[in-house]
Amino acid sequence: MKIAVNTRLLLDGRLDGIGRFADETLRIITSQHPEHQFIFYFDRKFNERFIYNSNISPVVLFPPARHPFLFLAWFEASIPLSFLKTKPDIFLSPDGFLSLTTNVKSVGVMHDINFEHFPEDIPFLVRRYFLGMFPRFAHKASRLATVSEFSKQDIVDKYHIAPEKIDVVYNGAGTIFKPLDIDNKQQTRLKFSQGHEYFFFVGTLHPRKNLVNLFKAFDEFKRKDTKGIKLVLAGARMWWTDEIRLAYEGLEYKDDVIFTGRVTDEELADLMASALALTYVSYFEGFGIPILEAFHCDTPVITSNVTSMPEVAGNAAILVDPFSVGSISDAMLKIASDDSYRQNLIVAGREQRQKFSWQQTADKLWQCVEKAME
Repeated sequence: MKIAVNTRLLLDGRLDGIGRFADETLRIITSQHPEHQFIFYFDRKFNERFIYNSNISPVVLFPPARHPFLFLAWFEASIPLSFLKTKPDIFLSPDGFLSLTTNVKSVGVMHDINFEHFPEDIPFLVRRYFLGMFPRFAHKASRLATVSEFSKQDIVDKYHIAPEKIDVVYNGAGTIFKPLDIDNKQQTRLKFSQGHEYFFFVGTLHPRKNLVNLFKAFDEFKRKDTKGIKLVLAGARMWWTDEIRLAYEGLEYKDDVIFTGRVTDEELADLMASALALTYVSYFEGFGIPILEAFHCDTPVITSNVTSMPEVAGNAAILVDPFSVGSISDAMLKIASDDSYRQNLIVAGREQRQKFSWQQTADKLWQCVEKAME
């Protein structure tokens, strides 16, 4: 079988959630199925590390697809033209974008459809593209995959897709995420948080990550904190809105908020393992990979009680109301003041993390591809 794959988000040093999903699953799938040929479609020069095996043929197509007009050019012109030459049996798209102008069978991985619920959080043209195209992608696909039961039901409800057409393929966490000893934790804190304990956030600094309420909750927490605890945020400011900026600038304790920017995978794992707790209080997630990464690092988790996050966290995290500053602040105080409770969360996280792995993800995604070919 010849499988074309959209790999435009395999960007070395810039693997966010969907890119991480593509990297982990495609490495496993191409290794486990040497009998099949894979054509990886990139939209720019690629790093050879993403050509995992000899059964992969890389193709670079113009233009770089990073804007709605360029999305259309890449998926509706460049991809179909290339398919005329490569003649794939199926098209696998880990970011859910499909081509409407080809008859090749397709599998789209729709991680979430947050833009249907909070369209104002994304730029106008991107919003129009997503709202106009993703319902069409959902109906065009031979099969769909998504990363939680929550997202599956959301797609069923919003796009009127038969539930039997959608497979749930939970995310996993990389092996780089593991506990650190005391000395390494202290070295990490000296490097990033002036030697202090800290709450940790990782992700693109986007409105739906709820940074406004996280900042306000941290300020409220700091009024009772006697330990000099910091808030460390790792991620690119791709969607740094005026509301987020004003919330930050209005903080009483903004000097205790530390922005690392984008960090390496190794630094991210060290930051996660050295944190007092992960504070991941988004108001919408299709999954929430950092929750699992924290569990693997023996780091307690504070996360939201909405969308997919309770499904991923189980009973191993403090679930808070993301729209309540007091709820988030109270959870921080609980973590900072009750070491016994914190240890209980760590033990529960060790159990919860056993339910997820990239191997399981890859196996289920491959099963989805096989179903699409039936």
